[in-house]
Amino acid sequence: MILIQDEEQLDRMLSVPSEALIMDLKKLEGDFMILGAAGKMGPSLTTLLINGLKSAGSSAKVFAVSRFSNSTNRQYLEDHGVNTIAGDLLDPSFLNKLPQAENVIYLAGQKFGTSGNQAYTWAMNTWLPGLVCQKFSKSNIVAFSTGNIYPLMPTDSRGATESTQPGPIGEYAQSCLGRERIFEYFSLEYHTPVLIYRLNYALDLRYGVLNDIGQKVWNQKPIDLTMGHVNVIWQGDANEYAIRSLLHCTAPANHLNITGPEVLPVEELAKQIGIRLDKTPTFTGSPQPTALLNDAAKSFDLFGPPKVSIEQMLDWTAQWIREGGKLLNKPTHFETRDGKF
Repeated sequence: MILIQDEEQLDRMLSVPSEALIMDLKKLEGDFMILGAAGKMGPSLTTLLINGLKSAGSSAKVFAVSRFSNSTNRQYLEDHGVNTIAGDLLDPSFLNKLPQAENVIYLAGQKFGTSGNQAYTWAMNTWLPGLVCQKFSKSNIVAFSTGNIYPLMPTDSRGATESTQPGPIGEYAQSCLGRERIFEYFSLEYHTPVLIYRLNYALDLRYGVLNDIGQKVWNQKPIDLTMGHVNVIWQGDANEYAIRSLLHCTAPANHLNITGPEVLPVEELAKQIGIRLDKTPTFTGSPQPTALLNDAAKSFDLFGPPKVSIEQMLDWTAQWIREGGKLLNKPTHFETRDGKF
């Protein structure tokens, strides 16, 4: 079994391109722009992209845009050959000065802190997409969205498909559906090729649903079973799918669910982590008959199944927690059923 000893090894693993990714990058022309590149997924996605381009023999440039409030993230990207640009995407004068790029991956958005700051959330999640679409009207755009735009689905199903009618719960989810509608509108208006990338839940070892559960197991805190089932996907797989999705942007906009193949009981995940940590988890609440679940079969048809299994993620997560690995301290709040973040 591969063991991940430290953050450097983790970052290195997340940035190794597969042969399938390299082959797809050979089909893409032009430069790349990552908007919102300093979040949880941005640094590893961007380094995966630039490593893939190097392996593909491409001379394309990669631009990473963010406020870069954490200078470490900016230096990390610069060290890997990424062109970083610091600024506020909500400032139209800044946005309009960005260089053009044929391929755009849109990661910007607001989730946590929505309650009490709804106006900013709507500006980030709906107004900014319109500005981006006007700036990059000729580009391929992969726009990150979320499974939160769907209603809660029966736990005995495989979850929502791309044809499931939206049913967002709470203002965060409503604003995310608004984001999708803005991208859809401009895809129709400008014939911009767009793919709406509905993701839940990506994880690496520093954050994610398994880490949220594992920390409670390790610290002997009760785990709420009310949201009793989840989907998860390794961040490396999600990053690769996002880059490869640039080949599947269409006008009108395409839609794609991204997550792992299993509907996973939270109680069983906690027990499995407990076995690995020699801890007995405790629980509160009872699993409800519905949960936030996505069926990502369409993405598997396009890209193949995720390479990292749930068993591997459980092993890595437990080891990371036991060894005191670095945490981002950004809980997913996957337990939330009322949509208040």
